[in-house]
Amino acid sequence: MWSRRDRRRLSKTSAKLATVKRWRRDALVALEAGQLAPGGGQTVRKAGEAAIAGMKAGTVRNRSGRAYKPSAVREYERYLTQVIYPALGPYPLGEVRRGQVQRLADKLLNDGYDPSTVRNALMPLRVIYRRALKLEDVAINPTTDLDLPAVEGKRERIAAPLEAAQLIDTLRADQALWSFAFYEGLRRGELAALRVEHIDLDTDTVRVRKGWDRVEGEIELKSGAGRRDLPLSRVAKRHVLTHLMATGRRSRPEAFVFGRSDATPFSLDTPGKRAARAWKAANPPRTERGLPPLRPIGLHEARHTFASLMIAAMSDAGKFNAKVLQELMGHASITETFDRYGHLFPGTKDEAVGLLDAYLERAVGAGNA
Repeated sequence: MWSRRDRRRLSKTSAKLATVKRWRRDALVALEAGQLAPGGGQTVRKAGEAAIAGMKAGTVRNRSGRAYKPSAVREYERYLTQVIYPALGPYPLGEVRRGQVQRLADKLLNDGYDPSTVRNALMPLRVIYRRALKLEDVAINPTTDLDLPAVEGKRERIAAPLEAAQLIDTLRADQALWSFAFYEGLRRGELAALRVEHIDLDTDTVRVRKGWDRVEGEIELKSGAGRRDLPLSRVAKRHVLTHLMATGRRSRPEAFVFGRSDATPFSLDTPGKRAARAWKAANPPRTERGLPPLRPIGLHEARHTFASLMIAAMSDAGKFNAKVLQELMGHASITETFDRYGHLFPGTKDEAVGLLDAYLERAVGAGNA
């Protein structure tokens, strides 16, 4: 079939005549609408490999224009290798149809993958086609308008104020590390990359400047908002000062604050496992004394606890400010803060309407007086 717009012949090879006829019919419709692009013959696999290489080089960025984190690139590469390439790898980009992607999603669900994994597995394919559209290699994105399973929101565990204090006090090791997770809200990679020079004990300031990746090592933070200066709480200061004095690191600016040594950060999984063992060992004595057992918690959930505590503290003082919370958490946008913690914000819809009614009564009443 000849395309006057592209000045070349478009064709499709198939063992089934019906398949060729159906493709020709769809192609004619697309040509009339100016929606059929040549595609260049690049396969899904080749486009995926190019996208991963671009992510690693920093030339292919996410929707916000920021570089992908190394962990995200590795996850995309894994899904491409294990899911996308076996199903769609040999197909030219322009020949993949929405029905094929839908059947792949249905198969993953039928094979026992949970809804969030199904969506995550298709994410690198979405990246490939978003980029192909921008480069005008394709005119139609087969990853849009899919019927995907809903993902049920999973609430992260959040410790109550007294519980958080008990969890820290029960530990023999890593008290300073966990106090920074609970009371400063640092991410796990930020805790691993934190150096002594980043803590100013004179001004009570923590400067978050780097992150840590289990493969890449020290990395730049995902967004400019991640680079932030945090006020050092009194509880966290007490724990970290004791830790720095005990390890002799207070006078060594380049040392990792919570590292296995001055020059070696902690393994990202080790503190959680060590703390879980300590809390498990502490439970029998607590139960004998009539105290409730301690529930294990992860470093990331401790960060969520920090957000919860900050919301409660600001609300209790009548000074709740979502923008301040965004800056403390290092979120790139206020939308991320609302999406993650909006359910913890003070007030209800009924209370909001009641406040509006009271305001209108005062305002209108004053105008009619």
